[in-house]
Amino acid sequence: MAPKSTKSSTENTIKFPNAISAEASPRTQNSCHTEGPQPPPPFRRSSRLILRQQHSVEQVPDALALKSRGYLLGRRMAKGTFATVLRAKFYDPKPPGDGPAPKPTELACKIIDQSKSKDEQFLQKFLPRELEILGQIRHPNIIQTHSIMRRGHRVFIFLQLAERGDLLSFIRKYGALSENRTRFWFYQMADAVRYLHAQDIAHRDLKCENILISANMNVKLSDFGFARTCTDPSSGAAVMSKTFCGSAAYAAPEIISTTPYNPKMADLWSLGVVLFIMLNGTMPFDEKNLKKLLRNQLGRHIQFRPEVEKVSSLEAIRMVRSLLEPDPVDRINIEEVMEEPWRTSAIVNKN
Repeated sequence: MAPKSTKSSTENTIKFPNAISAEASPRTQNSCHTEGPQPPPPFRRSSRLILRQQHSVEQVPDALALKSRGYLLGRRMAKGTFATVLRAKFYDPKPPGDGPAPKPTELACKIIDQSKSKDEQFLQKFLPRELEILGQIRHPNIIQTHSIMRRGHRVFIFLQLAERGDLLSFIRKYGALSENRTRFWFYQMADAVRYLHAQDIAHRDLKCENILISANMNVKLSDFGFARTCTDPSSGAAVMSKTFCGSAAYAAPEIISTTPYNPKMADLWSLGVVLFIMLNGTMPFDEKNLKKLLRNQLGRHIQFRPEVEKVSSLEAIRMVRSLLEPDPVDRINIEEVMEEPWRTSAIVNKN
């Protein structure tokens, strides 16, 4: 478990933040963890059996059709209101000759059932935008899309599998990270964000749950359900976002205050929250009361645990404070992040 803060540990201990989007329905992430409503009360036995039979009948045609294309669906990893994530394998065609068949590619399959959503904004705006962006991006620190298929009202998104789960689960299990590990992972994330911003894409939902860890201990950004481009295609002018999306604990003050915001600079704030969590093992702010949250953000009330601040380098502390600058005009941008001395400086334990 993550170490508890000596001050305000009850408020800021790592937990799953509440989603605060006013425009999008709950959705399943590209990871083993899924946010969503609590499961309903158990059905009576007869109802449960009927539902199970219906589910089995309607899933078999899709599974068989996918299998014919080399995709084999496995056990369920997570389930949301109208989306499910399954383990999957992709079998390449056997090469010519007598050589052995290649090993299957391990994947995750996100299945979105559009018939279960009545949210028109999700169906008409967020989902098409996510699918378009997934088809455009390719970076070593972004979960790669293997393929996207449609079968009737279902969308199957086959994704690279992150064998070690998400960053939040990792910190909950092992506690705050060393500064060396933090810096290594932080700059992998920052490089992915720089790539997205160069493609004119803002993620808008950067948080520990959406940062996945590969078998080789590299981090990869996932879940582009709130991502968007940042310029008007017709005029070429920068577009300010108005969507109150993401999670309050990671949201920049300009989002909490419901003012139009630069989504790229909001990504930088969220990156700062993730950095603080990696170093300190706790959330920087308590998000249960939005008015208090905004007041603490604007007042720069950021406090490291004494034992963390004692051993952390000044460059690391400065990076956190530069990212968690409440004024987006003065907040460090992604190119400045990549040029900060912390990236290449030797880490010296202050003890």
